[in-house]
Amino acid sequence: MKKGIRNTAVLFTVTWLSILLLACGNQAATPAAGADDSKVATETTETPTAVEETNEGETRIFKDWTGHEVEVPVNPKRVIYHGEVTGDLLALGVVPVGILRQEGTVFDDQVAQAEDIGFPISVEKALALNPDLIIFSNSDEAQYDQIAKVAPTVTFDSFGSIEDRMRILGDLLNKKQEAEDWITAHQKATEEMWTQLHENGLKEGETASVFTMYPGNRLFVMAGAGLPQLLYGKDGLKPTAEIQKVLDEDMGFVEISTEKLSEFAGDRIFILDPVTDDAKQSTKELLDSTIWKNLPAVKEGKVYRFNIVKASSDALSREWLLQELPKQMIQ
Repeated sequence: MKKGIRNTAVLFTVTWLSILLLACGNQAATPAAGADDSKVATETTETPTAVEETNEGETRIFKDWTGHEVEVPVNPKRVIYHGEVTGDLLALGVVPVGILRQEGTVFDDQVAQAEDIGFPISVEKALALNPDLIIFSNSDEAQYDQIAKVAPTVTFDSFGSIEDRMRILGDLLNKKQEAEDWITAHQKATEEMWTQLHENGLKEGETASVFTMYPGNRLFVMAGAGLPQLLYGKDGLKPTAEIQKVLDEDMGFVEISTEKLSEFAGDRIFILDPVTDDAKQSTKELLDSTIWKNLPAVKEGKVYRFNIVKASSDALSREWLLQELPKQMIQ
């Protein structure tokens, strides 16, 4: 995420976008010297006492996203995951005992028994769960120092590509083969989806924009996080020139005024419907505005709406999106 981006006004608002804003801001706190660590920092070595990978109690050293070298269990059993891509772990067959809960996900039923450990993370709740591994999607060192007293704790870049995330988690959770199997199946399904869409009217080079309203009547363009990660992938839609500038600056999103809508709007527009009532009202007002109605994509009926929580970037939400995109885009 772009260095220096942080919005303290949303730190305690537990919605999808607030989590996104916070995570982007905290990623900016990552030391510049750790640039290599922020990509695939997963160097591991077995401890001298290790015998076989399946042995209970065996540990190894894992180098995490922000450069910590942590002694972690080879086969963690009680995992806490604090971040916005819980579906990545679920796709690997790992159900965390503690999570940052967001109601309305495509996997709510799978984490019904998981403890909500709060936002920011509650050290007391984490301690009560007796975890043997904590995965922390944040680079806040002050929080890390507190959490690391509870159990082995590793930081994790939840805004990396889905392939990188799955491979890192596959390594950390001793699920390497499961990760590779998922990636292979996902790539095949994604290619098939784009082929289907191109066979049903999607033209090469068409552009797309993703907008969402945030409480306070604030309009955001999503760029490098969430739904755009799928839309702007191989064989997919293209970002508009203005959105490409946002991507070039390594930003996940940018706030704009409604007057700038036409500068960011693509051939196809995706609306992420928000969670809160005031943001829903702001969305309605936006869609009723003259500026909105005059956009070419709106006039041509190329506007698609998705629930912001369901249209997330984790693995299970991505599987859901691969099914839902054709349903909306093929008329």
